[in-house]
Parts: sequence; structure tokens; C-alpha cells
Amino acid sequence: MDRPEEPRNESDQPYASTDETNGFPPRRPSEDEPVSPYRESYEEEPPAPKRRGGGKAFFVGLIGGIIGALLIALIAWPFVRDEMTSPTPVSNATPEQAATKATESENDIVSAVGQTKEAVVSVTNLQSSFQGADQETGAGSGVIYKKDGNKAYVVTNYHVVEGASRLSVTLSDGTALEAKVLGEDPTYDLAVLSIDASKVTQVVKLGDSDTLRAGETVLAIGNPLGIFANSVTRGVISAQERTVPVDTNKDGQQDFNTEVIQTDAAINPGNSGGALINTSGQLIGINSMKIAEASVEGVGFAIPINEALPIMRDLEQNGEVIRPQLGIQIRDVQEFPSGFREDRLKLPSDVNRGIVVVGLTKNSGAAKAGMKENDVIVEINGKDIRSFADLKSVLYRDAKVGDNVKVTFYRGGEKQTLDVKLSAQAATVQ
Repeated sequence: MDRPEEPRNESDQPYASTDETNGFPPRRPSEDEPVSPYRESYEEEPPAPKRRGGGKAFFVGLIGGIIGALLIALIAWPFVRDEMTSPTPVSNATPEQAATKATESENDIVSAVGQTKEAVVSVTNLQSSFQGADQETGAGSGVIYKKDGNKAYVVTNYHVVEGASRLSVTLSDGTALEAKVLGEDPTYDLAVLSIDASKVTQVVKLGDSDTLRAGETVLAIGNPLGIFANSVTRGVISAQERTVPVDTNKDGQQDFNTEVIQTDAAINPGNSGGALINTSGQLIGINSMKIAEASVEGVGFAIPINEALPIMRDLEQNGEVIRPQLGIQIRDVQEFPSGFREDRLKLPSDVNRGIVVVGLTKNSGAAKAGMKENDVIVEINGKDIRSFADLKSVLYRDAKVGDNVKVTFYRGGEKQTLDVKLSAQAATVQ
């Protein structure tokens, strides 16, 4: 049996759906109407059941969508805002390197270092060995503060040059020069050296340490650890006048109260004798001590230049510092037992500090004024004298040879006062 001819287009198909053109369902053929064997059988679809609650679901969905959109907006807003306000456009290209611009303060610091750096030198302590050759036993720093004719003068710390058989000073350009010790002062831990001036290109400017303020920026320049010459550290003035007791003769007893500048600029071993300068490039202190306890950081000390300068001049001109003395030998009251203080010294019960006269130098100011053994000095010129360190500090800092000082003391339990003329200090007498 031949196969019936297939319709050639949709218009030739008698039972094609007309849903897309008129919206009506397809016509159901009559029973008498022939059906094409290639046409699927017609099955009437049952009507779809009505959905209840459609409006409610719509509103729930709508509200959920709004809430979600708000949450997304809140999360995304900071990023969008930063993008909108960012002054730098986003680019995948490699950015160009901009020139670094120093602030005015940084320029001042760089300028200060440039004015001072070549005046800071390294000082090497050489001592004789058993083999006969000199060996390096230590290194520190120094500052060239004066140039006169064919000589230049360097200030450093006494402990840097102590015991040296020979000294070498190395300039900032690496030139090594022989140095001569002109004078030493263990009390203030200062020494002055002289070197050949022909290679010296810079001399430090002297500042005024009395005008320093806490918080002021300062720079320490030196030779830390003896190997990093001309290193610069930066800090501030922590305190202008800090009193630190020191043991000048290494007998285990603190015998002098030195006034120093406290700074948090790093001052390490080898920095001793180096320069502490202000942002104008002026020398305001000689780096001298650093508390070495592991628990203490950022505590360094420098001798104020106003304190150091008179000593530097004495060492340069005389080789020593001529200091005043009362002409007495003394001991601290605390060294005596309480029974001795009450029975022999006759001290009131509330007097437990001071210095006891245990001997007098013949023809000294104290002897001529009438002072005696067992007198207990408690004041000089109205300043409390509680220890040997206090006595030295008052005489060395506030008086000079030939001055008359008012000495207050206890004798036999009675408080008395005498005027004493100060004489030049002898080698073994205070």
C-alpha cells in the first residue's frame, strides 16, 4: 500500500494547532473525518486546577527580594564608595616611581648631619702586649671642636683613652692619625686629644645646652661597636638635667653626682665620646654613658656641652682641671654605727646623713677657719650635703679656687656655721 503524501507546509496540515494565532484550542476532528496515520492521537488535557494563595506568595517573594537587595547594597556600599572617591585610577599598567620629597624637618636633620658628620672621628685605644706590639683594646668616638694652626683638638671620654700607650684617630674619610693626650678628667669622664690639622676638613659648631627642651629632636653620631663609623641615630631630649651618681675612681663607691642630658637616641658601646647635636647641627653634648641593663631601653646620657666646655679648656691649656677644696679628709655618716653617732658625734636623732671630718690639711681653708675633727657637715651655701658625692658636686660645679663658702655643720650636738676659703685641690685631699 502506498504511503500517503505528507503535507508540504503548515497551512496544508488540517489539524495544526492555532494556539499561537487565535488563542483557541485545536479543533477536535469528527468521527467521520479521516485521520492521518502520521498524526498523533488527540488527547484532551484536563483543565489545570486553580492555585490558591498566589497573591500571598507573590507579596512574600517581593518582600524577600527587597530585603535581600538592601542587604547586598549595605555590604557593597563601602567598596563602591571607596572606588568612587579613590583619587588614584585603577590601572593594570606598571606605576611610575615618584621622587621622594623630604619634609622640612627631614631636610633640617639631613643638613645638621652634613654640618657635623666629618667632625666626628673614631678613637682607637692601643696598649702594649706581652709580645711587645701594641694591640687594640677598645674603640670609641670623638669630636673635633677646634682647629688652631697645624693642630686640631678632639674631645672624647676619659674611659675611651684610659690606660692607652698609643692612640689612633680615624677621620670620616678613613685617614688614620696619631693622637696625643693633652689632659684627662676621670670625674667628668672627659679627655682632650690633639691631632695633625692638615687633613681636618670640618670642625663642629658649639651649641647651648642650657636652652634645651624636653621633647626636642636630637641626633647621636658616633662609632657604635667600634665598626660602624659615623652612624647616626635619632631621638628626643627625655630630660635636660638628670643627676646620675657615678664612681669616678672605681672603688665601688659612688663619689660624684654628674648632671647629664637624658635622651632616647641609641647610644651603644663605641658611641662614647661621640656627638649629640641639635637639628641646627650644633654640639650640645658629649655621649658618655648608657644603662646596659637588658630591661632598660632608650635611656642614654650625654655630658652637657656647657658643663664640658670649661673642663675641655682646662685640659687643653693646663693638662688637668684645677678644682677647689676645703682641705679636709672625710667619711660618710652612714659608715658609722648609730651608737658612735649618738655617743661620739652627739648628733640629734633626726640627723642621719652628712659627712664627717676625720682629718684636716695643714694651712688649708678649713683649718684656718677653725673646723675640727668629728665636725659633721650638712650644708654648703645652703645646699644639703648628704654624701661625699654631694660635696664634690657642689664644690666642682658651683665654686672655684679662692671662693668663700658658708659651711654648716654639727659639733657636739650643736649646729654651727663657718666661712671657709677654698684652695686648690691637692692630689690626695678633698
